[in-house]
Amino acid sequence: MQKYRMLRDAVASGMPTVFLEEAPHTTDGVLALAHHPHYIHRVTSGALSSSEQKAIGFPWSLEMVERSRRSAGATIAACRAAIAEGTAVNLAGGTHHAHADRGEGFCVFNDAAIAARLMQAERRVSRVAIVDLDVHQGNGTASILANDDSVFTLSLHGENNYPFEKAVSDLDVALPDETDDESYLEQLASSLAQMFSRFDPQLIIYLAGADPHEGDRLGRLKLSMEGLAARDRMVLDAAQARGLPVALAMAGGYGRRIDDTVAVHRQTVSIAASYCGVRLETA
Repeated sequence: MQKYRMLRDAVASGMPTVFLEEAPHTTDGVLALAHHPHYIHRVTSGALSSSEQKAIGFPWSLEMVERSRRSAGATIAACRAAIAEGTAVNLAGGTHHAHADRGEGFCVFNDAAIAARLMQAERRVSRVAIVDLDVHQGNGTASILANDDSVFTLSLHGENNYPFEKAVSDLDVALPDETDDESYLEQLASSLAQMFSRFDPQLIIYLAGADPHEGDRLGRLKLSMEGLAARDRMVLDAAQARGLPVALAMAGGYGRRIDDTVAVHRQTVSIAASYCGVRLETA
């Protein structure tokens, strides 16, 4: 997508203190930590049906497969770097509508679920919180991790937005249309407090969607640039206060002006960079 190239260019030209690194390829075995082997095979071999491709939202190609593998690989790399350095960012990712056995909503493989499981398999951490602040509910993430007490899923999302049949996260907060900065930040503060009262994470994977922005075509919420900056700082402050590493993924953004979406994502990266040295993984 064009926004990812534009974001990478903006970061590369305007943030000299950050380090850009190419995203690694993700193997079938790692993908299978969150996805059924039969689904992985059908994606890789081009055996998806036309209805499955329609649900994903774009046609199958070898480039689509490789990009999906590297998008997951970038979140994995961001998690490893965050554990070592404090904060790291995937300039793409946040593919939270991908289920164990299918993709949908422009999501093929669920990078957050895969990365959480791999960090546990590598014995880097035991408990992971996925804080999903994309405007759309992370139904695939919630479904994959539904019976996993070692991963906490938190989703703040539009009540009347896609997906119209929601899954059940560990903590879901459904927001009405037109939610503004003040109401959103109140709900986020309460949600983070609830999460930390119920769960003691060792790593946070933060999906910092740009689509709650007031200029988003699909968002239906009314957050300003300032409100989104306060959102990002609230998550990062909460993590910093507890000494927790944070791996960020950019997730969705569908601005009426693509420059607005890129500006939201760039702001998130800039804020993350202010907390510590940041490694940026590019799919």
